[in-house]
Amino acid sequence: MPQTYNNHRRFNPLHHFFITPITMFILVLSILHFQNTVESEWRSALIILLIAVMLIFIALIARMYALKLQDRLIRLEMRQRYFELTGHTFAEKERQLTMGQIIALRFAGDDELLSLIDRAIDESLTNKHIKQAIRNWQEDKLRV
Repeated sequence: MPQTYNNHRRFNPLHHFFITPITMFILVLSILHFQNTVESEWRSALIILLIAVMLIFIALIARMYALKLQDRLIRLEMRQRYFELTGHTFAEKERQLTMGQIIALRFAGDDELLSLIDRAIDESLTNKHIKQAIRNWQEDKLRV
């Protein structure tokens, strides 16, 4: 099925439906265990709780790193596309756009990208409005 605005959101089943729920479950269990621990065993319960918190942060940091890298790659892709279409650097336009707008613009086809960049700047379009304005949707099924 072709990717569109309505179906472009992507879930990573391993992350969204396995790692996140399990780490949250472990955190809740470790909090309950810590609350119900007898005084003599509080150190081991605290260690378990700290490990659970650490697991949450490891999952979040790994996701944040992947998304930040993806953002950098999208920005580079947009710089390259803009240069190929205009022969000019994207720097001036890039300074006027948010990263979210740049990410949304990357879904636009080459035939509408330049006009949509100008509209995004002139009308301060939100990411959602940019994506809804795209007529020639460029699929990206490799996103994180």
